[in-house]
Amino acid sequence: MASSPALTAIRSNCRKVICIGRNYADHVKELNNQRPKQPFFFLKPPSSILLPGEGPVLRPNGVNMHFEIELGLVIGKQVKDLNTEDDSEILQYIDSYLLSIDMTARNVQNEAKKKGLPWSIAKGFDTFLPVSGPVSKEVLADPHNVELYLKVNGEVKQEDSTELMLFRIPRQLSDISKVMTLEKGDIVLTGTPKGVGTVQTGEVMECGLRIGGKEVEEAKMRVEVKDKGGNYEFAET
Repeated sequence: MASSPALTAIRSNCRKVICIGRNYADHVKELNNQRPKQPFFFLKPPSSILLPGEGPVLRPNGVNMHFEIELGLVIGKQVKDLNTEDDSEILQYIDSYLLSIDMTARNVQNEAKKKGLPWSIAKGFDTFLPVSGPVSKEVLADPHNVELYLKVNGEVKQEDSTELMLFRIPRQLSDISKVMTLEKGDIVLTGTPKGVGTVQTGEVMECGLRIGGKEVEEAKMRVEVKDKGGNYEFAET
């Protein structure tokens, strides 16, 4: 499936991708992490965005690569020093929605966490952010009532509702914007539910989102996994 002009424009206009971590309780447990007392976030580079039809996710040498399905927000206007818990108030800041897979080099991340180092390498490889959409606000009226799913080789690995978020989107945008201004075109990934796991070279990921049990066609995504090759190889820092 080829990318739409709207999706191509979203990538071109994106200056930063902000990712909310540990935002579903069962995902926190499955990775033996501590439940956060407030939202925390990290960055992925826009160069990691992979549009439909552009090719496979590329696994770097020596990397244990994990999938993480997430609902993405495309910011429609500047958000600065926001302070709200009101769902209706934040819709004005959202232009549209994306389905995304936050690919993660888990062994790279685990080493970074153990040594107190940043996660940028683990999250930032080229092709490590496949996206589909966009989904309009008319189609997706309530971002806290969407079912996300991801399959590997036809087997369901992740399937949960965004209603399970620990911190809802108003709190996410508020906490991010108190630190850094969200600009029009920025992308916010809202966290992944349980079920994350390894995907191997030669496997195929398929994912989508449902609203009221009905599949949203523009969000469906299918992406293969292949070896990257090249000069990078994971080694202990």
